Amino acid sequence: MKRLVFCFLLTICFGYQSAKAQHSIARNWNEIVLESIRLDLARPTVHARNLFHISAAMYDAWAVYDATSSTYFLGQMVNDFYTPFEGITLPNDKLAAQTETLSYAVYRLLSDRFRYSNKYYSTLRVIYERQMFDLGFDIAFTSKDYSTGSPAALGNYLADQIIQFGMQDESNQNLFYNNLYYETTNAPLVIKRAGNPSLQNYNRWQPLSLDIFIDQSGNEIPGNTPFFLSPEWGAVSPFALKDSDMNSYFRDGFEYKVFHDPGMPPLCDTLGGPKTLTNLDAYKWGFTLVARWAAHLDVNDNTTLDISPASIGNIESYPTNFDEMKSFYDFENGGDASIGHAINPATNQPYIPQIVKRGDYGRVLAEFWADGPDSETPPGHWFSILNYVSDHPDFEKRYQGTGEIIDEFEWDVKAYLTMGGAMHDAAITAWGCKGYYDYIRPVSVIRCMADNGQCSDITLSNYSPAGLPLIPNFIEVVEANDALAGANNEHLNKMKIYTWKGPDYINDPDTGEAGAGWILAENWWPYQRPTFVTPPFAGYVSGHSTFSRAAAEVMTSLTGDEFFPGGMGQFNALKNEFLVFEEGPSEDIVLQWATYRDASDQCSLSRIWGGIHPPADDMPGRLMGIEVGNDAFDKAKNYTTGKVCVAHRVVSSDNLKSGDYTANLTIQSNAKIQNQAQILYSATNYITLENGFTVDASSTFYAYLEACE
Repeated sequence: MKRLVFCFLLTICFGYQSAKAQHSIARNWNEIVLESIRLDLARPTVHARNLFHISAAMYDAWAVYDATSSTYFLGQMVNDFYTPFEGITLPNDKLAAQTETLSYAVYRLLSDRFRYSNKYYSTLRVIYERQMFDLGFDIAFTSKDYSTGSPAALGNYLADQIIQFGMQDESNQNLFYNNLYYETTNAPLVIKRAGNPSLQNYNRWQPLSLDIFIDQSGNEIPGNTPFFLSPEWGAVSPFALKDSDMNSYFRDGFEYKVFHDPGMPPLCDTLGGPKTLTNLDAYKWGFTLVARWAAHLDVNDNTTLDISPASIGNIESYPTNFDEMKSFYDFENGGDASIGHAINPATNQPYIPQIVKRGDYGRVLAEFWADGPDSETPPGHWFSILNYVSDHPDFEKRYQGTGEIIDEFEWDVKAYLTMGGAMHDAAITAWGCKGYYDYIRPVSVIRCMADNGQCSDITLSNYSPAGLPLIPNFIEVVEANDALAGANNEHLNKMKIYTWKGPDYINDPDTGEAGAGWILAENWWPYQRPTFVTPPFAGYVSGHSTFSRAAAEVMTSLTGDEFFPGGMGQFNALKNEFLVFEEGPSEDIVLQWATYRDASDQCSLSRIWGGIHPPADDMPGRLMGIEVGNDAFDKAKNYTTGKVCVAHRVVSSDNLKSGDYTANLTIQSNAKIQNQAQILYSATNYITLENGFTVDASSTFYAYLEACE
């Protein structure tokens, strides 16, 4: 029987009922969030935002009762949105108050964010209400007046403020996250037809038309041509991204914000595009590499690999140009420039080799890191990894690996805020690129180049500079007497390719395998389900690479150790149980990673083996993820270590002086601002108060405090 959810490690299956009594209230609610994502539509951007907002609510519900931490929303300005907060009287039972505030806040947010899910009324609402019932909390209590001292009211208020924040953060939540400006350039590729005759722009994303589209969470989506998910997401209010990290571009009346801008991907100018931007060799090499690696996905491939940390991981540097990429990625054999680790630092012993078939390894990688079906999408996947690490018996919850061990509740809320902020910023960064650069996917390119012919031999009749390169035993021309020529030689002189043969060769996913072999290149498929094929958004840059590397940086900084607890993380894919759309693997495969960065790098490679990304999509995502993860950790640390000033109220203030920065400031009539100018924020706009400025009437203003020195 095929597995329904990802079960991390040998004995742990992540679900909302995971050992409630053994975990903090934050962890229990986080498991419910992950289960909600699994049951909802597969929307990585939306769920990265959900994870961040809910994690921030958890953190504030804990931090507001902690004298040494700074809140994120309460009493603070977040991207021009101010959450007024008058403060609270600390209760006698702090843990009980934190639990109550957190539970009401998360319950209200989950009910808001998932209320339109197909599974909300049948499943999710039942889960949410059962959790509140088990905790002894009344969901009918809706007051937001926390001045009464009610932790529940504070939770309701906190959730309400975050909901309001979300309605103005440019995510377009109020219109179901629909696109406002983006328009596709290419007509859809009808995937069941041969070739790609409708492609007009070889560099821009092309929608796919399928008989049935089932997203990565297993949901059947109405209509057979999915639209581009979140092309305008670069405009969403971030966590730690800064304006100095951003380039602004305009197209079709919309400002595309691109953070950590990697510049143009390799382009094909054979249709008369701007030659100054082209890199046709890199373009064809990258997309051809995807098809070449797909040939490895065959159980009958006798090539074996050591997939233990002794051989995998420990990459010393990453390529930044085409020539370096050609050396980094192994075109013929698959894999990258890993050198492995000589010693497990936890045991001081060498890692034990694990020799497996390449055909099993590539398929398991493609399926495990694809995060579907029935998964929590890439950002949620890294929350599962975070929870796995937190549960590891060898792991000590020391912030950045130093100081005293902190309790599980404190660890969870601080870790979730950090990971949530990083995943949210990774989505903004990756999809900002996807929306603006609007780059094409391998299935569109490979089929279209196959239609054009070959680009290697100018003397042949099927020569085209936009064709496939001729590579013996991999890409060739169909000749007379070839089995692929057809009964009437109708396919003579077409291109054929030795690769994974595709879903048409699988009669029963429970028992059949497609294997690799010669097919007409016009019928090439990525290693994906026939009801999915390719994610419904542009390729450049890889979201998986960006999410995973940002998360790996966060995990490394949070734990103070680049290595998994015990020196190795692992996941067991059982023989003939793990793969979803074909039989396999042929033997038990244990994915193993010494470090969080090794896991991230493996995730990146999985998208090439899966036929989703060329190297040009992958590597910039990894490099951007490094910046995103480190910046998110640094900003979160300011809050979790109390470096951000908590807002406080000044009832009256006359003759304000330079440096008199406060929040929620009431200025009485005729209050005079002296010395240097100050910027105060009102409920509607910013006001710059110059030297000698006098407020003529009583007004309430809010001053933004970025951080305490």
